[in-house]
Amino acid sequence: MAHSSHNRRNNGGFALIILGALLLFLAPSIHPTMPVLGTASLVGGLAIGGIGFYLKFLRKK
Repeated sequence: MAHSSHNRRNNGGFALIILGALLLFLAPSIHPTMPVLGTASLVGGLAIGGIGFYLKFLRKK
């Protein structure tokens, strides 16, 4: 019981990594006529993925 509740507690970091990866790869191809939006989505995807990576792997308790 305690082990399964511990595993379910930290799911936010992994979701941010997935969201950042999706934004990084999919958003520039959705709006190819607007290069500024594509660049902003690349930067946003890297930032969101980096925050998720920090929360999932680098943060010490």
